Amino acid sequence: MDNRNYLPRIIDKAVESRLDTFGAVCIEGAKWCGKTWTANIHSNSRIYLGDPSGNFQNKSLAKIDPKLVLQGDSPRLIDEWQEVPEIWDAVRFEVDQRGKKGQFILTGSATPAQKGILHSGAGRISTLRMRPMSLYESRDSSGQISFEDICNGRYKNIAIDEISLDRMIMLIVRGGWPGSIDIKESEYTIVAKEYLNAIINHDIYRLEGINRNTRKMNLLLKSLARNESTTASINTLKKDIKETDEEDLDNDTISLYLTLFERMFLIENQKAFSSNIRSSTRIKQLDKRHFVDPSLACALLNASENMLINDLNTLGFLFEALCERDLRIYVESFNAKLYHYQDYDGDEIDTVVELENGDWVALEIKLGSNQIDDAAASLIKIKNKIKNDGGKPPKALCVVCGICKAAYLRDDGVYVIPITALKN
Repeated sequence: MDNRNYLPRIIDKAVESRLDTFGAVCIEGAKWCGKTWTANIHSNSRIYLGDPSGNFQNKSLAKIDPKLVLQGDSPRLIDEWQEVPEIWDAVRFEVDQRGKKGQFILTGSATPAQKGILHSGAGRISTLRMRPMSLYESRDSSGQISFEDICNGRYKNIAIDEISLDRMIMLIVRGGWPGSIDIKESEYTIVAKEYLNAIINHDIYRLEGINRNTRKMNLLLKSLARNESTTASINTLKKDIKETDEEDLDNDTISLYLTLFERMFLIENQKAFSSNIRSSTRIKQLDKRHFVDPSLACALLNASENMLINDLNTLGFLFEALCERDLRIYVESFNAKLYHYQDYDGDEIDTVVELENGDWVALEIKLGSNQIDDAAASLIKIKNKIKNDGGKPPKALCVVCGICKAAYLRDDGVYVIPITALKN
């Protein structure tokens, strides 16, 4: 792990801040998203529980006496702490004993059934969620436009270099895995498929110690890929599996596997937004389904550039997934939250960002510039409906697009933002 090759991550600032405030920080998220590398940058000593040397000697040592692995210069990195869940309580206790900030950094790529035995860690251990790289972090976005500026009503009109369609598809298929940044394009799908195989065939068993039906898990994963960026219910997924793969999965099995995928940070759904509108309009409450990275859906669909060019509907959903992955990373850096909006009148907003002060921003996501007019009209229609109904309208309206030559504020007040010019 060569720190000279480290690409700075947006979460770096939060890690530094939490280390100044809490006794320990836990960085959790999907495998391979860069947690260990980031934690290594911020630590002065480290132990890797997943290290197989000496017949997993580090893990065995931690099981014998968790306190033994806590000795070292602070901040001390304890990588993959969930391999020995008792470490959570050991860290909490040691933080209390030392009475100092910034003592430990934990990383975890799965959520144990119970974090620790005695205590939640509240007030001692602060948890941060890390995700695969955004386009800005992988240096595929120029970062000329700050989304935080947009949320604060600051716009600027600038020309940008328009990205080609095949380049955009490449970014979707590659995904935001740090290990994929410098490999050949022909290997992108291989990496994502191996990632899925490792989780299904090994990591879920290590998490639970129970042999699950990997064939059924794969069927569900494929159905989730076919329903990426939609609000498919469990019944919809069940029907999709039956119609496509001629297999029956009962609702309890689907629910169990979805919980396992969430605990492995494989999927991360987008909650429905309604709490701050205060309108009488009835709002749907179904989550929008997402993999933690669109490359996983591509791998499950065997999606190539030619396939996606000939299936613009699927490409549109995958582009939406890429944008919402990036937007989640950007908005959480300034303590905002990401949602979506669907009401029973049939109106939808792809992405809703709720700010700390209660204001909110509405965004539509469109791949091509030819779709901007319709997207802007839809946003204005919903804003006026909520306002006329006595609800709280959005502070700003935006269209995030893929193939576009400029960021600009339209005459109707809708701001157009190319995803390849955006940062937090």
